[in-house]
Amino acid sequence: MDLSVPVTDDVKLHFRHRPGTASLPFLLVHGMASSARLWDEVADHLAAAGHAVYAADLRGHGDSDTPETGYDTLTAVADLVAAAAALGLDRVVVAGHSWGGNVSVRLTAEHPELVAALALVDGGWLEPAKAFSSWDAFVGALRPASLEGATEQSVSDYFRAIHPDWSPAAIEAAVATMVVNPDGSLSRRMSTEQHMSILHSIWNEPPRPWYAAVDVPTLLMPAIPKGADEKWADRIRSRIRETTADLRHATMREYLDSEHDLHAQHPRRVADDLLDLAHGVRPAHSAR
Repeated sequence: MDLSVPVTDDVKLHFRHRPGTASLPFLLVHGMASSARLWDEVADHLAAAGHAVYAADLRGHGDSDTPETGYDTLTAVADLVAAAAALGLDRVVVAGHSWGGNVSVRLTAEHPELVAALALVDGGWLEPAKAFSSWDAFVGALRPASLEGATEQSVSDYFRAIHPDWSPAAIEAAVATMVVNPDGSLSRRMSTEQHMSILHSIWNEPPRPWYAAVDVPTLLMPAIPKGADEKWADRIRSRIRETTADLRHATMREYLDSEHDLHAQHPRRVADDLLDLAHGVRPAHSAR
């Protein structure tokens, strides 16, 4: 079910929604230049377990509106808060991937009445000023690749080659993060300036300052890359534990031999971990 939800006078967010009767719904938040569709297989498993699911397209992504401004973490949080109010959501399990993890941390810290539990899917702990030697190095690593000459077919073939264990639905969802033009060519949904605005927000507002205000069960779900030896894996674990030390109720479940897009690569396992997180949440009357 597709929902179009007003969040300001001139901006609507699109949600991919699955109904459910369980007490806790899920709010799924994608990363930069991604979309709600990459959550589809995870959402199917959550809904099969009885939970309502709301997977958001942040502004400028998926089928949401693309206004000129508002491409930063603070605005993304405000949009989700407004959408939750419009949808009548008052207590949800939030899962955020990549930059969506940053958004989800800040949402949880600043709106504790809304969030019952938090999952960070290979995101929500990046401190780019520490991880990269400079702003230019950071931008160079995350600047969107040129789509000149790219077609729906060529990009589909490329994704299948580099993600051999992704399902056809996940490959289609990855392609759908871009606009498919009538001639089969592809273009970006956001302008370069809008993309850069998000990068500035990630660089200038790392999530660590918000951790101390997070007072809900939190699941850290890092990807340990394929081919990582034990020393490399230990560096990843240690960096995440040091960065997130102020998260008082955090546990970690790592994904060995995995990619950044865990929800696309391992949708059933991600869903099972999210369900375990939800099952551990105290009833609302005793949560605080």
